[in-house]
Amino acid sequence: QVHLVESGGGLVQAGGSLRLSCAASGRTFTRYAMGWFRQAPGKEREFVARISWSGFSTYYRDSVKGRFTISRDNAKNTVYLQMNSLKPEYTAVYYCAADLDIVALTTTPDYWGQGTQVTVSS
Repeated sequence: QVHLVESGGGLVQAGGSLRLSCAASGRTFTRYAMGWFRQAPGKEREFVARISWSGFSTYYRDSVKGRFTISRDNAKNTVYLQMNSLKPEYTAVYYCAADLDIVALTTTPDYWGQGTQVTVSS
């Protein structure tokens, strides 16, 4: 069982930056691939980025490549999402997710956090 708690969301102007954090419980954090998703108002939840258990492999949706960076600190049981050059269309609730299978993580992760709101003003 993995319990995920996101933090770091807030209100930022377009072009600004935010860093989201996701703290995970459990002693088996290093076994899990981790990811970030987002859900904008009136839209379906969508995949944003993922990172392998080792941190060596990352993958992003095309629209955030070069703007977002996912990373993890296994000693702290924490995964991060650094978001730069933010756009108003990135406004959404951002969710952290975990799965033992990095492929399954992209579509149907086993574990979800409660989400953190990111609002980008124009």
